[in-house]
Amino acid sequence: MSSGSYYVPATSRWPVLGSIALGVMMIGAGIQLVYGTGMPVLAVGLVAVVAVMGLWFRDVVHESMGGLYDAQMDRSFRWGMGWFIFSEVMFFAAFFGALFYVRTFALPWLGGEGAKGVSALLWPGFIPEWPLLNPPDAAVSGPHGVLSPWQLPLVNTLLLVTSSITLTVAHEALKLGYRATCRNWLAATVGLGICFIVIQGVEYYEAYHHYGITLEAGIFGATFFILTGFHGLHVIIGTLILATMLVRIIKGHFANEQHFGFEASCWYWHFVDVVWVGLFIFVYVL
Repeated sequence: MSSGSYYVPATSRWPVLGSIALGVMMIGAGIQLVYGTGMPVLAVGLVAVVAVMGLWFRDVVHESMGGLYDAQMDRSFRWGMGWFIFSEVMFFAAFFGALFYVRTFALPWLGGEGAKGVSALLWPGFIPEWPLLNPPDAAVSGPHGVLSPWQLPLVNTLLLVTSSITLTVAHEALKLGYRATCRNWLAATVGLGICFIVIQGVEYYEAYHHYGITLEAGIFGATFFILTGFHGLHVIIGTLILATMLVRIIKGHFANEQHFGFEASCWYWHFVDVVWVGLFIFVYVL
């Protein structure tokens, strides 16, 4: 490839197939939430999304290892990843904003406080408190209790913070050419990610069966599962990405000076870690 040229990828079917797979997955999720019968469609969509991602990444890896990318392409990847993470920031900002709105405005209004305190006429005698264990509408059953932030949530916080450290060590080792060190610390990061996922599964079991925290348990259950559930999905995706990076390191991929695929995975993982710190503070502690 001559100097100053720009690689134009061949026509790809993956964007269209990815959109279809994502659409099927979202339709299944909607059917499951409304009617409780959408798991087969959801599963098919999820498998399709993972398959498209894997095949698409395979093509990108082959192009990269074939020497088709230059400095301009590297800048394109960096801008693309930067905007993607910005979109993720906005995604979680919407849910954190909903939590803030409910706690700061909606609940006090329903209790008779503030400029819209007349809302208290809807449910006289409602006591605004958070966590909301007694929703104002008697038809909605609130949770029996809440999870202690100083048990499983704290363990998961320590796991993710530690994983950021191990991933940083792995990245620095790669830049210095210590590939065995990079491999070992990256493997530790993947292991910590898996531990987080397992512990969150245990936490969900405890929340659902012992505390009555469900999506139907009022606004507290809804915000709890929306925020922690989407974050857990991001951890699963991030762990799969890091596992892929680990396989590539073992196979001898990446140069010491040029390894944006690895660097992008680090950006993503650190973002996921920062979001969890916010979740730990605003969902579990405060």
